[in-house]
Amino acid sequence: MTDQKESTFLVTHVESDSAVLKDVHDGQVHTLSSNPGLDVDDAVSATVAPDPPMEVTYQVIEVGERRSLSIAESDEPPTVHERELAAETDTGELAREERAGTGEVHVLTPPEDDTADAVADVLDDREATLSRAARLGVNRVEIRSEPGVVSVRYMP
Repeated sequence: MTDQKESTFLVTHVESDSAVLKDVHDGQVHTLSSNPGLDVDDAVSATVAPDPPMEVTYQVIEVGERRSLSIAESDEPPTVHERELAAETDTGELAREERAGTGEVHVLTPPEDDTADAVADVLDDREATLSRAARLGVNRVEIRSEPGVVSVRYMP
């Protein structure tokens, strides 16, 4: 098979006999003709290939690393460092910083009255948030907030 594709995928939908994978690098969606034991919100390093003869569905040729991803809102406030980043960032903008070790921290600076909406937007855009987590090689996304500051922490 010459059309094999090796990448990291987010599992967006599963049934007993199929699954849907989204490539976290190029956004391409691959419907599998079988489910090799995957669960929704798994990040999977895999090789897929189209099923002959129509090449409409795919099969998993090889599964490398597989990890479960989670996203949650924390009761903890943003850290002192995250608040300092927010203070240096214009309202409505985003600051990104690598975490010590693995991952990133994204600090959003919504208008104070829109903080809850900004948190809801991150939670509602689950697929994009978890795709970013899969790309970064982390397992957990934690959202912390206080008026005018939302930190999205991508952590191992």
